[in-house]
Amino acid sequence: MISDLLMPFQYEYMQKAIFVSALVGAVCGLLSCFLTLKGWSLMGDALSHAIIPGVVVAYGLGIPIALGAFVAGTLATGAIGWIKEMVAIRDDAIIGVVFSTFFAIGLLLISLYPSPINLKMIVFGNILGISDQDIVQLLAISALCLATIFIFWKDLFLWCFDPIQAQVLGFPVRLLKFMLLTLLTLTAVAALQTVGVCLVVAMLITPGATAYLLSDRFGTMMIIALFLGSLTSFCGAYLSYFFDGSVGGSIVVLQTSLFLIAWIFAPKHGILAMKGFKMKSLRLEFK
Repeated sequence: MISDLLMPFQYEYMQKAIFVSALVGAVCGLLSCFLTLKGWSLMGDALSHAIIPGVVVAYGLGIPIALGAFVAGTLATGAIGWIKEMVAIRDDAIIGVVFSTFFAIGLLLISLYPSPINLKMIVFGNILGISDQDIVQLLAISALCLATIFIFWKDLFLWCFDPIQAQVLGFPVRLLKFMLLTLLTLTAVAALQTVGVCLVVAMLITPGATAYLLSDRFGTMMIIALFLGSLTSFCGAYLSYFFDGSVGGSIVVLQTSLFLIAWIFAPKHGILAMKGFKMKSLRLEFK
């Protein structure tokens, strides 16, 4: 029985997949706290799709995928900000237009210039076939993101929670916004090969949303999200070996399952707790 359970660790490709998934899950978990607090879930979806043209161009030029994806994500972010300054349109509409346009450009480039790029790999990820060079890139990106978050998390928290107060107190709000968008772009690049563009947004939101239900303190929320993101990614990659299924799909299903459990049983913000509070209030009013 034990030998069967340890079987995935006997293969090098599974060891890489499990380790990389856990690392990317930890980074996504931490960043998801800020996106949940800021209400930027759609921004994560936008950047995960907007990096596709960069991936295609990077393949064509023979440069690292991470570099091309980061440049494309930065251009998309800049386009969103520029359009927002020039046109009086809601943020969600601007984000939808920009990310769908970048996604369409990526698909057009793939169709016009055939290359070794597999569209399925971009959409669903290819963690089982990740190369040593890609692992080094992911390690560098993850280390940079984790270090930045741990150093500036209080500044980012204040800006996400109350940007007006942060500006009054003299915080560099534009720099903080650019920092968070850069971290989001880098994390989307890191998660691209793990779960693909379709599921990146889930890894960037679900751990933070689950932790939000389980804690009233942001520091505790970050710890919970870090643990959930890493654990579910580790277990999802591990279990995918026995299911012979998608690694990204397994990870996101686990994260969603934990979110549903927290949504129901969370001690303060869960459905059962809220119903109990309402029933208690009704009894007091009746008395």
